[in-house]
Amino acid sequence: MDIQPRFLNFSSLLANRLFRIPRYQRAYSWVKKQRDDLFSDIKSLKNNEETTHFMATVVGLRREMKTIITDQYRVVEVVDGQQRVTTLVILLKAIEKKLNRELTAEDKLGKELQELLVKQDNASLILLQTNHDRNHYFVNYIRNGERAELSEAKTISDRELLSAISHCEQFVSEWEDLVELLRIVKNQLTFIFHEIDDEATVYTVFEVLNNRGLRVSWVDRLKSMLMAVAFKQGTGNVDEHIDELHNIWGSIYETIGLNQGMSAEALKFAATLKSTNRISKPLNDQSSVDLFVNLCNNSTVEAIELSKWLLKVAKAVDSFLQNARQSRAITGIAQARLLAVAIYLSDFDQDQKTNLLEKWEKASFRVFGLCRKDARTAIGEYVRLAWDILNDPSHSTDENKIIESIKGFSEGKEHSIEWAEAQLKNENCYEGWEDELRYLLFRYEEHLSESQGQKFSNEQWSRIWEASASKSIEHIFPQSKGATERLGPGENGVFVHRLGNLVLLPPGLNSQLSDRDPKEKAESYRNTGLLCAAEVATTIDQNNGWVERQIEERENKLLEWIKQTWA
Repeated sequence: MDIQPRFLNFSSLLANRLFRIPRYQRAYSWVKKQRDDLFSDIKSLKNNEETTHFMATVVGLRREMKTIITDQYRVVEVVDGQQRVTTLVILLKAIEKKLNRELTAEDKLGKELQELLVKQDNASLILLQTNHDRNHYFVNYIRNGERAELSEAKTISDRELLSAISHCEQFVSEWEDLVELLRIVKNQLTFIFHEIDDEATVYTVFEVLNNRGLRVSWVDRLKSMLMAVAFKQGTGNVDEHIDELHNIWGSIYETIGLNQGMSAEALKFAATLKSTNRISKPLNDQSSVDLFVNLCNNSTVEAIELSKWLLKVAKAVDSFLQNARQSRAITGIAQARLLAVAIYLSDFDQDQKTNLLEKWEKASFRVFGLCRKDARTAIGEYVRLAWDILNDPSHSTDENKIIESIKGFSEGKEHSIEWAEAQLKNENCYEGWEDELRYLLFRYEEHLSESQGQKFSNEQWSRIWEASASKSIEHIFPQSKGATERLGPGENGVFVHRLGNLVLLPPGLNSQLSDRDPKEKAESYRNTGLLCAAEVATTIDQNNGWVERQIEERENKLLEWIKQTWA
């Protein structure tokens, strides 16, 4: 069994190989910072042909030989290093597209690159990036140079893949000598390549490398350790067990590829809720992996069951995040999200879950949104209740007991509705409170729709959620014409960050309206299709303007609605 590592440059790594990324590996997940680091490494080699730069360790599983027309290739499944290899292959395509085909030398290099990236059959690619790339963005780019718009992306992995294509093309466009750039990428970037022919050995090597400092996500490490258990036990139908684990982990990666950061959250939530003890704070990444490994106890059956549990939790996290109203009620509060996920995972029927989540949402936004408490608040209460729902029979079957516990989170002076009102009345409800404000006005739009007998439309709100807060929060009385600090008694002016002076608009419209007088904005407000904006437009028209009195009246109206909704 050959597991001797080889030191190769990128050109040699690609030579006579077809790389495949199996479904049970994570989707593309590099972000701009990691690509910038890669580009910085490449820039450091400029005008220095004698220097090489070590990029990474690549671990591959040797598979079958494949003949394409007259050429033979070894198929290699990438176990580690796929993010870097994928980005560099995209970079090669960006260079190939940019080469000047009217110049003989560059035309020759372009043809060589095309033959490297797309083989003789004009179909097979040097890197088969099909895991979780259902829209074939990678394939279409490498094969045909087609670059989809970033707005088409539906998942975070799709978004990062399309961002990588755009980022690489931008990097190439800024490099003056493309021949030099291609020479650097092919010859001066080096790797240690572990090509292994036994999958069981792959996970051993992976774990050894990890212990020696290989940077890898905790979810990836857990997968490797559970897969290794199945191989080591070697009893029963091992191939069937391995296939089952492959399928489960393929689904896990498909699910966690939908949202940024979901992998870490799903892992920590799954471990915290599976803990054998009633704990008072979420487990961290390492403790989560340690718990899973201990629970597995070198049993293939347990490795499969724990993988299924992680998948179930990942799907629950995804379901929670897909519900804009629930997920936007609290941002950055892990213990609150944990409780919501536990409700999703509970054995209650759908009506009971809906009721519990409504109570959870009301209490959580009151504490963390209206009363502005930080992530240190009520950690133990939330975590213990989440654990109880799934592990304590007295809670898992008693809806009322859970409701009473949730209500208890928002009791007390500093969580009372009066305290909440004090945090909002004539206070800065813009700076540092943007996410909470968007959720609050989202709920107000729902209220207006219901009170007017209309069906609430989430189309505009989907665009608002996707944009940054600065692009959707509008100061009705312009910031440039008012005061950004609260005014004292007797001071003249308009405090522009007050709740009554803030409204949400479709992304970009607020920048178009900019410093215009409110009377000039009214028609644009009315045309948004948002009831909250139309309501402001009506007030402007009725009062022939928008000044401090209208701001205070709107603030009082919103505060009265808040008290009725969250009391």
